[in-house]
Amino acid sequence: MAIAAHLKELNSKHARLDDKIESELKHPAPDAMLLTKLKKQKIHLKQMMSDLSQ
Repeated sequence: MAIAAHLKELNSKHARLDDKIESELKHPAPDAMLLTKLKKQKIHLKQMMSDLSQ
């Protein structure tokens, strides 16, 4: 059960990062460094979710 709760939290964080990325992309001049940081965090979360799912 603890793993399922952890996966749910990671999925939630992943979705929030998606929202932040989408929001930043809507700006007239998106911050490329911020986008890179957010995308790296998203990849890291996805890898953690993958590791827990196996």
